[in-house]
Amino acid sequence: MTDSIEPKRRTSWLAEIRGLLGLLLLVVGLHSLVAKPFYIPSESMMPGLLAGDHLVVSKYPYGWSYASPSFHVLPFVKGRLFGRMPERGDVVVVSRPEPGKGEDLIKRVVGLPGDTVRMVRGRLWLNGEPVATRDLGYRSVRADANLRCPADGPGPDCHLHLLRETLPGGRTYEVLDLYPSPMDDTAPYRVPPGHVFLMGDNRDNSADSRLPLSSNGLGGAVPVENVQGRAEFITYSLKGEAGWNPLSWHSDFRSGRAGGSLRPKG
Repeated sequence: MTDSIEPKRRTSWLAEIRGLLGLLLLVVGLHSLVAKPFYIPSESMMPGLLAGDHLVVSKYPYGWSYASPSFHVLPFVKGRLFGRMPERGDVVVVSRPEPGKGEDLIKRVVGLPGDTVRMVRGRLWLNGEPVATRDLGYRSVRADANLRCPADGPGPDCHLHLLRETLPGGRTYEVLDLYPSPMDDTAPYRVPPGHVFLMGDNRDNSADSRLPLSSNGLGGAVPVENVQGRAEFITYSLKGEAGWNPLSWHSDFRSGRAGGSLRPKG
């Protein structure tokens, strides 16, 4: 008696494509609704964030808006689903007020609806009172391909002048004061309803709510709908010096930055 041989099953390309599409939809859904990675390309959020940092941004703390999807294809729609206003001191990722005009930005929330924000001789004021500020002196940070020295020019170390700000309510974080700049003194600005006033921690080198749109700034406070999510923690950081050889890439990682929380203290 001859044993029957079961014919070899053919690959169902339709099933494979469906599986890949399902996986893609899952990834996009998580990216849009739960969390997404973000890369820091500039020095505008120093000292807490360095160019070359990679971090996680959570999408759900403030609810979801037209800006939440991974691909910015939706027009502006007012309102947020399960919306909640950010807190002063939160570090957030926002879409620019002008769609299609540049990349997403990461900044710190310093003003909420009804707040009056201004800068006086390089110090932040809220609602007619100076924010509590402590001078921390200078800190040396090793320069690399991703970290230029904004105050000193080229050299092995960047010498950065640090301040510690403590907002009403006790939340505290560090900022940079590097040199005199036109943004050191600004007129009082009252934050409209449904908006947040954003600033970079590198106060002399940040395109934020203090600058008009014509200067690549945010043109004042931005609608809360433009906030995509809250920055949570650093996953890893790169010096930007790795070459083509993968064996050299391990030396490009900055030590001691992985896992660093981006939530203000207090």
